Amino acid sequence: QVQLVESGGGLVQAGGSLRLSCAASGRTFSRSAMGWFRQAPGKEREFVAAISWNGGSTPYSDSVKGRFTISRDNAKNTVYLQMNSLKLEDTAVYYCALGTRIYVSIMEGLYDYWGQGTQVTVSS
Repeated sequence: QVQLVESGGGLVQAGGSLRLSCAASGRTFSRSAMGWFRQAPGKEREFVAAISWNGGSTPYSDSVKGRFTISRDNAKNTVYLQMNSLKLEDTAVYYCALGTRIYVSIMEGLYDYWGQGTQVTVSS
């Protein structure tokens, strides 16, 4: 069984930065794709960024490209999301997800395990 625990969320002013972390338990992390998704109030959950098991592929949504960076440390079983130049519209609950059957994907249905989420609030 895999457990994912996100951390690093909080309140930040527009233009600021935050780094989210997602720590995974279990032995599958280093061979699994990881993704970050977010859900804003009243909206459906949407893809943010993903990374393949070896870091060789890192797709981003158009809304965060150039501002967010996903990375991973397989020795620490942790994936990160560095978020810079934050905007009001980045306010959401951010979830990390782990996929054992994929190289990398932007589709949430292909991920097998999910964290509980961490709140990111961007204020003006």
